[in-house]
Amino acid sequence: MKNPLIIALDFDDTDQALALIRDVGPAAEFYKVGMELYAAGGMAFVSRVRELGKRVFLDLKLYDISETVKRATRRICSTGLVDFLTVHGSRAVMEAAVEGRENSKTELLAVTVLTSFDQDDLADLGYSTPVSELVELRVRKAVESRIDGIVCSPLEVARVRQIGGADLKLVTPGVRSAGAAKGDQKRTATPREAIENGADYLVIGRQVTRAANPRETCEAILSEITSSAASAR
Repeated sequence: MKNPLIIALDFDDTDQALALIRDVGPAAEFYKVGMELYAAGGMAFVSRVRELGKRVFLDLKLYDISETVKRATRRICSTGLVDFLTVHGSRAVMEAAVEGRENSKTELLAVTVLTSFDQDDLADLGYSTPVSELVELRVRKAVESRIDGIVCSPLEVARVRQIGGADLKLVTPGVRSAGAAKGDQKRTATPREAIENGADYLVIGRQVTRAANPRETCEAILSEITSSAASAR
């Protein structure tokens, strides 16, 4: 099986992030660059990650008027440096991003509901619908908008797979091995549970980036996943 790990580079310093990538070595090939690190290093940092032979998930969650989203997506995708790019899961934003991508190979992922959100957080935003229903609505809109994949909680990934079909790439944050701290995530599951429920990629941050030995931690997570897959056969 392919390596499903995407390591979240939750740093504000590019040198620290690059050191982590070197420490992990061949145990991971995909890294998430979020807003904090992008603000520190921009596309120049993304280029340095690619020079190390790694893939890049640029997690900017683009959300603005359609023309701005289209132009920003075009600019990012034209570099050829980004494998995945996230946008907000509203129809206008998704359609603008698809238009802006043009012929680039960058795959667009729609963010449904942040894994740090629960029902109380949605209520605070004025949503009366359950989290699961909002996720399902945004997945259907994403499929209609020709988005390549979805970012969703591992608790919703099985249902998202049912709605989106086999070709939709599903990326799940909020993944922690049993016993690992949840941090600010509220809707979480273990790596094994997420993969068994249909996830293609698992975004894992502090469990790896704050580990005494990041490479061994990645290898242990991969072993957890592969051993569960073997036992299921």
